[in-house]
Amino acid sequence: MSDRNLIVSAPGKLEIVEEEVAPGPFRVRTLFSGVSAGTELSFVKNTNPALHHGFDAELGLFGGPADDAYPVTRLGYMEVGVVTESSTPAVTTGTTVAMTYGHRTGWTGDPLRDRIVPLPDDLDPMLGIYAAHMGPICANGLLHASSDAAGPAARGLGDGVAGRRVAVTGAGVVGLLTALFARAHGAASVVVVDPSAERRAVAESLGLDTLDSGSPDDPAVLLKTAWRHWPGDRGADVVFQCRGQASALQLALRLLRPQGTVIDLAFYQGGADEVRLGEEFHHNGLRLVCAQIGRVPRGLAGTWDRERLSAATVDLLRRDGDAIRRHVITAVVPFDEAPTLLDDLAARRRQEVQSVLTF
Repeated sequence: MSDRNLIVSAPGKLEIVEEEVAPGPFRVRTLFSGVSAGTELSFVKNTNPALHHGFDAELGLFGGPADDAYPVTRLGYMEVGVVTESSTPAVTTGTTVAMTYGHRTGWTGDPLRDRIVPLPDDLDPMLGIYAAHMGPICANGLLHASSDAAGPAARGLGDGVAGRRVAVTGAGVVGLLTALFARAHGAASVVVVDPSAERRAVAESLGLDTLDSGSPDDPAVLLKTAWRHWPGDRGADVVFQCRGQASALQLALRLLRPQGTVIDLAFYQGGADEVRLGEEFHHNGLRLVCAQIGRVPRGLAGTWDRERLSAATVDLLRRDGDAIRRHVITAVVPFDEAPTLLDDLAARRRQEVQSVLTF
């Protein structure tokens, strides 16, 4: 018995390979797998920093050569499947679950190793691609904003956005879900800023306001003209930076009111020459906080973890799932066509917001 697995065998080379199934506590048959274009294409294009430098997890430092960069055999982290057999009481046969095991036809799971998010029966299972990892990434961004605003006294995802003016730079999946989280948790205003007319149209179809970051009219001037707090105090209370470009981070800093905070959810694969730290960052006393799923804010780890972030994601999917299904998921592709899909995305022959592989 074997599974079929999508791998990157060498830079630019995608293929589906057969792999023997290992024994284990339970088996999952894959139904859907979401494509994370930014992270996955960095492995296809050989631009992921981890391919070129080793990472010392104890010291938290990159340095030295990477170990055996290729083949990349675990590509993707947004899987939904059904449990077909189980010998552990922790997982029930027949349950539909969200997991993070990569683009493959099946997986041998272990509750001591794997994250398992059982999906409720009233949720479209395709939306479950967001429940285990992608949605928690975005929820964790809001949690970092809450920590920034309230410190250890923060109790919920709304503490950093409720009643506040929020901008989101980037209208990819992370930006759109983060904007929906901010709206759901009481933001007074939410504006999504992106240079792509097509992606702004997706945001608008979700009921979100947008600005064109590629317009000759400076979006920072437009937003700060509209969002006035006090004399000399204009702009967003908090900006969620969700586009992996240095220019987007520079724009995020320019959108902020004095002493505001950028919560950074982006993945930068190159340098950041366009970030002008001697300008708005310095003169307006701004803060830049990296929010990645590897950790929740210090001081909140006792009350928040990935399971709670997944529960918050399921709540959002129940609220906005129909619109997400119609407007954010823009391509549903059979698994056998996955190498062609990712190759086309990497070469920019094809543009999608969220692609989903079906099995």
